[in-house]
Amino acid sequence: MVDALIIFSILIVLLFIRLPVGFAMAGVGILGIAYYTSWPGAFAQIEGIVFRTPMRAEFAVVPLFVLMGNFITRAGLADELYAAAYAWIGHLRGGLAMATILSCGGFSAVCGSSVATAATMAKVAMPPMRKFKYEDSLATGAIAAGGTLGILIPPSVILVIYGIMTSTDIGALFIAGIIPGLLSIVGYVIAISIVTHFKPVIGPRGERASWGERFRALSQVWGVLVLFIVVIGGIYVGIFTPSEAGAIGACGAFFFALLRGTLTWRSFFGLLADSVQTTAMLFFILMGALIFSNCINETGMPEALLEWVKSFNAHPITVVFAIMLVYIGLGAVLDSMAMLLLTIPLFFAPVVNGLNLDPVWFGIIVVVVTEISLVTPPVGMNIFVLNTVLPEVKTGTIFRGVTPFWVTDIIRLVILVLFPFLTLVLPARTGYEPIPMDSFINTIQQLFNF
Repeated sequence: MVDALIIFSILIVLLFIRLPVGFAMAGVGILGIAYYTSWPGAFAQIEGIVFRTPMRAEFAVVPLFVLMGNFITRAGLADELYAAAYAWIGHLRGGLAMATILSCGGFSAVCGSSVATAATMAKVAMPPMRKFKYEDSLATGAIAAGGTLGILIPPSVILVIYGIMTSTDIGALFIAGIIPGLLSIVGYVIAISIVTHFKPVIGPRGERASWGERFRALSQVWGVLVLFIVVIGGIYVGIFTPSEAGAIGACGAFFFALLRGTLTWRSFFGLLADSVQTTAMLFFILMGALIFSNCINETGMPEALLEWVKSFNAHPITVVFAIMLVYIGLGAVLDSMAMLLLTIPLFFAPVVNGLNLDPVWFGIIVVVVTEISLVTPPVGMNIFVLNTVLPEVKTGTIFRGVTPFWVTDIIRLVILVLFPFLTLVLPARTGYEPIPMDSFINTIQQLFNF
């Protein structure tokens, strides 16, 4: 246990000095495995991970969804999504901020990246909000919070990574993210309503559109609707696997961008190169995480932690909430990807397997906490993305504006923990068999009876 804590401490120090996550985890993992076994043993494990792991079928999901997101961004769908949302609710108090949340949700459904969603919507939504004199705090807060939907609403790259690391059904993870994602959108809209009710000046009403204008704007977003139905609907009814869905989605996004006339040979090869670079980065991070996970297994820490949890004799719900607090604390100092890769090798086997929790439900809970980390100080990756895109807006202003949204996220997190049914009801209809979690649910029932 002590050795494992030393290894974690070294890794955290390397992350704090801004060493890339993949290099840090791979380097510490290789040295740790060599220490516990031998250098030949360490090199043998590296060979297995580097040359065999990327050949697994589920890894094909990553480049396909990355490519689909790049084509969608190039097609300019973000503008149409925002225009449609604005036409319907822009005339309400805080309506432009609400439209930003809705368009972020739609864009996330075919993008899968929080950073890309936040950066894109900042360019689309900020000018009209400034036109109607929205305060920068509410405007940037809505964009930053809406951007977090990119890692929850399917298809989500971070859900793919979780699924690969834990051997969890990626299709079930995608379907499980739908209801929590919708709850997030509803919660954000309610937060905007409350904030603008008490201080209307920060979110004035926009122009009211006619019914004809509303339906014309809605007709422009058919591409997002079709792609989402085909990709996620196909997985839901079992027509094809997540990898096949990614291939279909990438092809559909390509033809959509082509029909819109937004693709040239130059931009096409640029998109391919960008997708290859992003995929290579994600693969390297994943392989580093798997090497580090093997190192942690060599220390015996997962088994020791499992025995400690059992001897502690705490209710499963207490353990889960304690883990959530750890995630929220780590989110204040680590970015979302580093936090996920660092903690999954530690928590998954002892907690999920040891307490007989459902891995799909736990994965969604982890991603929701990761969402919170994207907008909480002092790191808040989406905050710094916005600060880069909108350098004239102070970081403190963005953090102030995003506060109502992460408060809403915490409330949603508690609801999802207390009611696992909300997460598992849709995957159960696709053939996935959730783990009963009887002990966990009985504890919740006892709390409500009390």
